[in-house]
Formats: sequence, structure tokens, C-alpha cells
Amino acid sequence: MTTFELVKRIRSLHRCGKRLLVAVAFGVTGVSAAAAAAAPASDVSGQAASPVLPGERDAAQWIERVRLGPCARAYTGTFVVLSSAGAMASSRIWHACDGAQQLERVEALSGTPRTVFRRNDEVRTFLPQSRVVRTDQREASGIFPRVPVVSGASISQFYGVRVLGQERVAGHIADVVWFKPHDSLRFGYRLWSERDTGLVVKLQTLGGDGRVLEQAAFSELDLNASVRAEELSRMMDATAGFKVVAPAVVNTTALAEGWILRQPAAGFVAVSCHRRSVSPAENTPSVLQCLYSDGLASVSLFFESFDSQRHAPEPQVSSMGATQLLAQRVPPDTWVTLVGEVPLQTLRLFAGQLERAR
Repeated sequence: MTTFELVKRIRSLHRCGKRLLVAVAFGVTGVSAAAAAAAPASDVSGQAASPVLPGERDAAQWIERVRLGPCARAYTGTFVVLSSAGAMASSRIWHACDGAQQLERVEALSGTPRTVFRRNDEVRTFLPQSRVVRTDQREASGIFPRVPVVSGASISQFYGVRVLGQERVAGHIADVVWFKPHDSLRFGYRLWSERDTGLVVKLQTLGGDGRVLEQAAFSELDLNASVRAEELSRMMDATAGFKVVAPAVVNTTALAEGWILRQPAAGFVAVSCHRRSVSPAENTPSVLQCLYSDGLASVSLFFESFDSQRHAPEPQVSSMGATQLLAQRVPPDTWVTLVGEVPLQTLRLFAGQLERAR
């Protein structure tokens, strides 16, 4: 498998989790998200506090609300993703929670037949034509990845938030919220958060000129569906008759792998870093992936050994809706591929700040 194919597969998984956003939960752990979403706010005296009105929430409060939304209720729906280039993908989604455990099934209705199951951060992709099941671990699942708390930094430093009113999406009333970036290093977002649950039912990624680069939305949504978590779990574990492929993944850090990012783009912090095998066969090369995020936008850097037979001598650039890709050689012997839903200049900034630590 070439690096391009690997990045394409990881980007596909990223889009399934991030762009097929609404059905994919936000990784609430330790407590029941359904209980958290349903329980009234309270002050230190234990008395119920007045609910926060949509126009009074700041950026962090909106993000927390939509993180909790997927476990407020079990649901099913049909989800459609459209890019500015005219590409379209649709999926059927089943989602349920059992305490802190989230499960979902995403069945592709377009493109190559496939069904993706997720149980918290465990992902299994069933490919019926080849009778293969690919297993993987995915951190920071959902629309926007969770990022470490950074002293003196917050989403509000880089995005302004404005409530634009309410609209109906797939038959449900939703608050329309605009996250407007304060600089040109990130795209803007306009999201529709279902009024009662907080579930995001529609999301638009906006370019600097306000143009919609990509839109993802439910065309049909049932928030009272009888989806059982144990049934989804049973289906996810039904791998008999399939070849199970599980690439090795090892957690690490960029510094431990000999890399320094002298100055990340403003607001972006390291979320995770791991080595991933290119194929399940032994003695095959691996790729280092490091993920950075500002709490809304994210950028992945993939490192591998440079190979003149597979890699071009000049930088390679491509775009798919809101997702940009930059691949280039970092002297003397490394090929780096940067993927993110950010402007190309942000990827160039990341690439320009890379430095060998040893």
C-alpha cells in the first residue's frame, strides 16, 4: 500500500467520523452523556439554575453542548455530505449509548459498499465485496477533536461565535450557530444544533470568502428510534467469514521520533501521535502520524522514508471539499504528507516549521 493510499484510507475514516459528523459521537467518557444532557444545571447550593439561553453561550459552551448531544437519545438517520466540487456521499446511520459506551453503525449508500461500526474508539470497517474487516483505533472521534487544555489558550481566542436564529432540518428545530475565525489560518463553521438534544444535524465549512466548501446534513432523522447498543455490539463482533486486518498502532510523540515543530500554527496543539503499519505483513515500513488541533480544526502529519520510486521530486497539492493535502520531501530522507480541513497556507506553515531533532 502506498502512502497516498494509506492517507486516502485514513482521510476516508476521518471524514466518516468528522464529516459524517452528526451521527458520530464526541467521545464523552466517565459519565453517562444522556444523564448529563438531561440533568438540569445546578449551583453550589444544589438548587437548579436557570437554563443558559442560546444567545448566552460562548464558543466553549456550544462545543460542550454538541459533544453531549449524540448520547441524549438513540437515533437513526440518513446523512448526506456535499463538497463544493460537486462530490456527494450518503450513509445510513444507527447510533446508541449504554452508559459511557457509545456504539454506531454507518452503512455507505454510495461508493464502495462498506459498513463501519464504532464502539467508543474501536472502529471496524466491513468490506463485503472482498470479505475483509479492517480494525482500527480512532482517537478524538466526532466532529471536532478534544484537545488538551493549554494555559492561556481557548477556542474563543481564535473564533467568534454568533447565534443566527433557528431553522428546521430533517423536520427538527435547530439553533444555527456561526463560528467565525479571527484569522486566515482556519476555516469558519456554521452548525445547526437540535434544540432539545444539542445534536448537530447540519454542518457547513466556510472559506474565507464565506463560500460553503462542504456541507454535511441529515436528510432524515428519527430521534426516538429503538436502537439497542447490545445489538450494534453483536453485529460489530460478527466477523465470521471475513478476513480481519488489524494494522499495528504504537503510541509515541513527535520528539521521541526525532521531530520538532518549532512553532505550530497559532492555537494548534498536539493531540496524539502514533506509528501505524502500512500493511499487516511483517517487516513492512510504518508511517508516523501526529495530530494537531485548535479545538475545531485539525491537521494530521504523516512521516515516512523518502522513496524516489514512489514520491515526486516536487511538492504535491490536492483538495477535496474542505480537506486540503500537501505532500513534500523534507531533506534529507523523509516524505511528509499533511492533511487537514484548513487553508493550504496553514499546511505550508506546519511544513515550514518542521525540524529534525536528531
